[in-house]
Amino acid sequence: MFDFKGKNVVITGASRGIGAATARKFAQYGANVVLLARSEAAVAELAGEIGPAALGVPCDISRYWEVSKAVEAAIQTFGPIDILINNAGALEPISHLTSSDPDAWGHTVDINLKGVYNGIRAVVPHMEANGGGTVITVTSGAATTPYEGWSHYCTAKAGVDMMMSCLHAENGGNGIRALSLSPGTVATQMQREIKASGVNPVSTLEVSDHFPPEWPAMAMAWMCTHEADAHRGGIVKMRDPALQKRLGLV
Repeated sequence: MFDFKGKNVVITGASRGIGAATARKFAQYGANVVLLARSEAAVAELAGEIGPAALGVPCDISRYWEVSKAVEAAIQTFGPIDILINNAGALEPISHLTSSDPDAWGHTVDINLKGVYNGIRAVVPHMEANGGGTVITVTSGAATTPYEGWSHYCTAKAGVDMMMSCLHAENGGNGIRALSLSPGTVATQMQREIKASGVNPVSTLEVSDHFPPEWPAMAMAWMCTHEADAHRGGIVKMRDPALQKRLGLV
């Protein structure tokens, strides 16, 4: 469906869920993929599964120096980065705002918000020096809808949407394609954590209510093509029937 032969893709949160599915899809479409996640064993296993076109780099995206080193390793291995996918995210611990643990609340924001900044800051200067590239960030409906127990996640995702708008405003004229994907609810470990919490209506959804992770992976591949140029600076929604039809999912 897509041809990314010779393209180099950095994916955060690549050890499972949407990130792992995205790594497999882009590799299937011919790209080299660099897998960033905190679990060294998980990214090593996935890189081994994909083969020579994959590099696994253990990395805590909330720490800029780790992201910077991972990007250097990616460039040394495969060359200039063409695509950055900011997928890593965290929801635990689910808790009410006024009884939350301050350190845990702040760390979740660091992963979801600062982690995206760290990826952009480390990758985009390299992209601009090589003529441009695509930055995709996985956002959420939680950016605009407050959910009980998710104050850290909702706040961070709202900030991420504004950050991507700023990236488009500041760097869109320099060849940087900034787009976000709202994937809807996806059958991942995060959804299992949500269901176990029993907090807010999202926890009442069943597995059959969620999209498979391969769907947002395919959507992000499409977003890297010029067909998606009209969405630059904006948000592509997985629940859009027209997108699902374009990807052959309905």
